This record gives sequence, C-alpha cells and structure tokens, in this order.
Amino acid sequence: MSKEIASYKLGKVQVVITQTDSEHKYHVDCNDGTYHSEFTVNKYEYENYKRHMNQKITNAYREQHEKDLRES
Repeated sequence: MSKEIASYKLGKVQVVITQTDSEHKYHVDCNDGTYHSEFTVNKYEYENYKRHMNQKITNAYREQHEKDLRES
C-alpha cells in the first residue's frame, strides 16, 4: 500500500495524496461522494503549486455539478 502524504477536504471534496512507485510523483485522489477523480503530480508541483492545484480541483468539481444541473 502506498504511504499517505496528506488528506484534507476542499469543501465537499475529500483529497488524498499518496506516494507512487516513483519517488518524484504523487497520486492525487479526489472524491465528493458523487464524482471521483484521480491524477498524478510531480513532487515539485505539489510542494510549490498546491494552492493552484486545489483551486483547479475545486473548479472542476463545481463545473461538473453545474453541468449536471443544466442537463437535468
């Protein structure tokens, strides 16, 4: 099992950061109970651009929920 680096909430979105097989990459898992997303970032990006990454996650989930409301 991969070692957890961090776990936190962005509004309704639960974000879990874990190590990957590469020492320079992290796995980012996002879940708000409705939508699930996962991607990898390199260690430098996570450490230096975490705020930007979190804003992109928040915006992506907001856009997905708004899209679903428009399509309903």
